[in-house]
Amino acid sequence: MSPYERINAHRAPGRPPFGRSRWGRRFSAALPWVFVLGMAAGSMLPIRRWVHVPLPHWSDSRPRDSDAIWRRAGAPDARHPADVIRTIDGDTFAARVHVSPGLDLTTHVRLRGIDAPELKASCPQELQMAEAATSALRELLRQGDVVIYNVGPDKYQGRVVADVATRKTDDVSAALLAGGYARAYNGGHRGGWCANAIR
Repeated sequence: MSPYERINAHRAPGRPPFGRSRWGRRFSAALPWVFVLGMAAGSMLPIRRWVHVPLPHWSDSRPRDSDAIWRRAGAPDARHPADVIRTIDGDTFAARVHVSPGLDLTTHVRLRGIDAPELKASCPQELQMAEAATSALRELLRQGDVVIYNVGPDKYQGRVVADVATRKTDDVSAALLAGGYARAYNGGHRGGWCANAIR
């Protein structure tokens, strides 16, 4: 009698040791693949829907930053340099505003006193005008030395309303109005830009 048989006296005759059976070998070989497939499937699930852990994003602090910007802006004529991050549409851009030495805050800046067509257009005509207005604002901001002043809160969280100037343009809003890219706006209801909405 072999030493193994003495230790495993209750094993049925002719049956291979545990882990040596055909199913045991297959299970052992498949186990790493089960783990890999489980990880792949788990990574494709919409994790934010099931696990409520906020993922950091530059815009997460924007509402707080916009409040701090207009509260610390000082006198209406105080000018704050701004690094343009991107042009959002014909009357709004994202910027990093230098509020004071060592304090840079990120927000969306809406140009005071104008309304440009929306890129989320209601008709092809509005979309064409919105793209033209966005390009016009982008070109004006590319002049450099962008500053914002006369800063105030916007009705939408995460934005400020401000007058904007560049190296070559004293009033960006006035330049867009003069070019026909926007219309005057002082709050309240905004009409549509499509032909059937203009009366």
